[in-house]
Amino acid sequence: MLENLSRYKIVLGSQSPRREELLSGLDIPFEVKTMPDIEESYPPSLWKEEIPVYIACKKATAFQALMNDDVFLITADTIVWQSDKVYGKPQDEEDAKAMLRFLSGKTHEVITGVCLTTKERQQSFYAVSEVKFATLDEQEIDYYIRKYRPYDKAGAYGVQEWIGYIGVESLSGSFYNIMGLPMRLLYKYLKEWM
Repeated sequence: MLENLSRYKIVLGSQSPRREELLSGLDIPFEVKTMPDIEESYPPSLWKEEIPVYIACKKATAFQALMNDDVFLITADTIVWQSDKVYGKPQDEEDAKAMLRFLSGKTHEVITGVCLTTKERQQSFYAVSEVKFATLDEQEIDYYIRKYRPYDKAGAYGVQEWIGYIGVESLSGSFYNIMGLPMRLLYKYLKEWM
């Protein structure tokens, strides 16, 4: 599959083990390259889905100087959006607890921006999934934060972990998007790449 990309060396520019796991599910050869932490800031004028797309493209820019003509780079960023506010990665334990308290009992959106980059071309897109959380009690929040330490996850949670099992009442959209890569949409864009 995806013979149209055979002339490229596919590189996932990510420090996320979840994105690596998801991309490996497409049965295509790729390698993972990480850059030092990239400041995930964005202009305050950006709104909702513009934010993760901007950051995904910003990550790609950090790699571009190191790219050869045969490299096909995939970068991504995920945010949680609720009440017109962005919930990125928590800064510490208290921040993580505050995020989960706020998301508890509510529906929020998980938005992943993806940027596909070669020397000649760049294309970006995004996916949105909705997640409805049950009401979480303080003991559940404390247990999850202490045991799973979700400091590298937008909204301070991983849907594929314990908190997802006990807290997610329903979701609409791509489950894989909530994990960090909208796989069906990514496959579609990869398949159409010329």
